[in-house]
Amino acid sequence: MSRIVDRYVIREIARTCFGVTFVLLLILVGNQFARVLGRAASERLTRDAVFELLWLTSIEYLTVLLPLALFFAVVLSLGRLYRDSEITAMTACGIGPLRLCRPVLIFALLLAVLVSWLSFEVRPWVNYRTHLVKVEAKRQLRSAALVPGRFRIAPGGEIVFYARGADDDGTLRDVFIQRRDGNQIEAVIAASAEQALSPDGNRRELVLRDGRRYVGVPGTLEFYVVDFEEHGIPIILPSIDDFPEERETESTIQLLGSPDVADQAELQWRLSSPLSLVLLALVAVPLAKTSSRTSRFDRIGLAILVYLVYTNLLGVGRNMIESGKAPGWLGISWVHVTVLVFALAALAWQSGVRIRFRRRRRPVPT
Repeated sequence: MSRIVDRYVIREIARTCFGVTFVLLLILVGNQFARVLGRAASERLTRDAVFELLWLTSIEYLTVLLPLALFFAVVLSLGRLYRDSEITAMTACGIGPLRLCRPVLIFALLLAVLVSWLSFEVRPWVNYRTHLVKVEAKRQLRSAALVPGRFRIAPGGEIVFYARGADDDGTLRDVFIQRRDGNQIEAVIAASAEQALSPDGNRRELVLRDGRRYVGVPGTLEFYVVDFEEHGIPIILPSIDDFPEERETESTIQLLGSPDVADQAELQWRLSSPLSLVLLALVAVPLAKTSSRTSRFDRIGLAILVYLVYTNLLGVGRNMIESGKAPGWLGISWVHVTVLVFALAALAWQSGVRIRFRRRRRPVPT
């Protein structure tokens, strides 16, 4: 009987969890798609880079969505069991509400293994791969040959290229280049230009011939003009080998051996994903209790409030570590301990456990 109930509850929670995960992921990916398109327009990313960034972002979202999805799944699944009086029938058979923690924790621990792998291994790789996609897209844009009759704007908008025409051998004619460095603007006009990529692939050089160079600040008289017969402009391409100096891309092994408080905060933040999944599943068991006359969605508002308070406390704990207001050994464990005590107290209250304090009667004087 006990195993049948466990399988039944796990099946209900798993079905709801996967459905909630799919809906939340679809909403977030749709929202992220607009942001990626905006980033593609500003950073001049290619179509392949846009779809790869969208795919990488979807994987990263799973570490955040799975704890939330399981939390909602337990509340909705047990809420339906309460509404249909199935838990009342289980209680009559000797299976109380506290016994429901067993199937919930079994499924939560299995899902926590997946979230741990995503948080410790996959998420740093996703962040590093996102950096590589951006660098490769910028390299392709800067190393691409100039097309005559079309303006080419480098990422960031500091450099603008234009060529009116081109010969059969690829020599550009009537070339215009504008570069901005702070308030200073440099404009170059040349009769012809040739472009070539260096052998190592990290630099492209544009050789201008028979032109004039204007340098100065617009709105002032601080301008000087230089005529030249040949002028080379090197264009440095972003290096793929440059590792981004971000803690989100560092491996978990590197964070374990680092004494830096910011690295410790990042490590504990990664650890909080599987821990929060298990704790939220435990909190959802007493939170899901409703009467048979209410809807299964009756506790969703309270569940959202609990989740927001929990995640905000985690963010506060991380900021306290990074700012030095909390010791590294304490970390954000106080948040998890607080939620665990709250969950155990709620479960004990739901099971009828009461702590009563009796006053000691004073003897009546005779």
